[in-house]
Parts: sequence; structure tokens; C-alpha cells
Amino acid sequence: MTFQETLHSHGLELTKNDTTWLQVNVGLTCDIACKHCHLEASPTRTESMGMQTVEDVIACAGRFNFDTIDITGGAPELFPHLPRLVSGLVPLTPKLIVRTNLVALARPESTELLELYRNHRVTIVASLPSVTSSQTNTMRGSGVGEQSIEMLQHLNSIGYGIEESGLVLDIAVNPTGAFLPVPQGQAEERFRKELLRKFGIAFNNLFTFANVPLGRFRNWLESSGNLDDYLQKLEERFNPCTISGLMCSSLISVNWDGYMFDCDFNIAAQLPHKGSRRHISTLVELPQKGTPISIGDHCFACTAGAGFTCGGSIAV
Repeated sequence: MTFQETLHSHGLELTKNDTTWLQVNVGLTCDIACKHCHLEASPTRTESMGMQTVEDVIACAGRFNFDTIDITGGAPELFPHLPRLVSGLVPLTPKLIVRTNLVALARPESTELLELYRNHRVTIVASLPSVTSSQTNTMRGSGVGEQSIEMLQHLNSIGYGIEESGLVLDIAVNPTGAFLPVPQGQAEERFRKELLRKFGIAFNNLFTFANVPLGRFRNWLESSGNLDDYLQKLEERFNPCTISGLMCSSLISVNWDGYMFDCDFNIAAQLPHKGSRRHISTLVELPQKGTPISIGDHCFACTAGAGFTCGGSIAV
């Protein structure tokens, strides 16, 4: 069955609730090319948010009260207007998140960004596929695992992830293959124990995410002969209890070109908010409760097992 048919069979529909989260994708330029990337970000991609759109995003955040604003990419650190975006958004939300692959933060050019994050108490969500560097290297490239560990250690040294510092360091984990993540609590316990024992690294929270069958990950599934099995696995693990907690019900996602989507995965699938292209500069009121959300069969990934949102798993 399609995702729409599956919802219907359970008497469910996917619609907007209160919109409390603004996510901003600043572009597709990245210093690495992860095998699981649904947006196919890489060093060869040049798509990037223009300065006018940056100002449009800041103006939008000033018109509404978002509990959380979440900056992602690509690698946000490679976005030239990131300092302006961060400094403009910090006064407008209780929680500003910047997502990182860690190695982009390790560049000498990122030193000032770290100071900016620390001074404004920006929450850092760091992607780390595995506590084993060789597994991270397999997904992300030679040497990435070791650089990631070194960057986590540096973040600890400036206060991030340290209890009572007020500087939040969260870790996001994707599986390294065509399988679903282990339960989030189990993964957090393992990462916390192993990172501390092996490297002396501390962090605040760990979030698990399933790999979504879009972009580069879908291409890998096809070339490796895993696509049909993976899609079947996602469909069979559909959990109706996840629907009420899905991130898309409370989120607006802004693409690098300023156009709005219901989530970052719909950007990859090119499924715009309300089915038509609307620019963030035209947003004068938040989506009303009950507004339909654009869906596709990739949505099975967010609803399989415990499901997940940008803030980790949904069901216990």
C-alpha cells in the first residue's frame, strides 16, 4: 500500500497542528558526501541561500513566535552568511539549533563560528553515525571518524556538553546501512558509555533517525539491491502511534531558495507546502490547524518502529 492508503486504513490523516518550529536549510554545499544523504549534498553542490532570503527568514522569525529555530544544510559552516543568520535569529527564539557534521567545524575558518555559538548559547546537534571511526569513515570518507571525535573533544573543552555549562551538545545518529535504528534509549546508553570510556567525551542528548529512501541513500539502495527489502521493512514497521508526534505537523521548513516545505525530506522529494511553491517572504499567517501535509511513500521512514522527528524518536 502507499503511505496515503496506509493512513486511510488506520482512519488517520496527516495535518498541521500548532506551528512551533522553523527549520532553515541554508544550502547543499558540504565538505563531505555521506552515503545516507537524502539531499545529495557534497563539495560539488553550489546551491546556497542568498542574502535577501536570509533577511526574509529573519523577518519571518520576527513576525511569529517559534519555540525552536533549526539551521541545517549541507554543512551550515560553509554558508557565508551564517553569522548574520545566527545573530539575527538568536533574539527571536528561545532555542536556536545549528546542525553540524563536525568536520566542517574543525576547519580553521570555523573558529569564529564556535565563538559565535558559545557567546549566543546556540545548541549544537552533531551528526555521528558510530562510535567506531572505521564505520563512520565507511559512510563519510577516510579520516572523518577521527576528525569527528577530535571535534567533539574540542567542543567539550570549551564547555559544550558539560553539565551545568548551559551549552548543549546533542548527537544525532543514523544507521550505517539498510536497517532501522536501535531504540533511542539503548543507543544513547551505548554512545554515552563508549564515548566517555574511549575518548572522555560527554554530551547532553542523543537522537536516532532512520535513513530516508531519497537522494543518495536511495541510489545506494538501488545499486546494492536493497531497495525493495528496505521499503518493505519500512512499510511493515508502520506505527500509527507516531502520527500525532511527527515533526511535519508543527514545522515549516525553508529551502535555500526561500520556498516552504513541510519538512526537509519533502525538499528532497520536491513536495512543496500546500502543493504549490510559496516563498517565506509571503508568509503572513502560520498554517491553520488541520491544513493537509504533503506526503509521499518516503514518509514510511518517519513512522516505522518508534518513528522519529528532528528531535529524535517519537514512541517509546
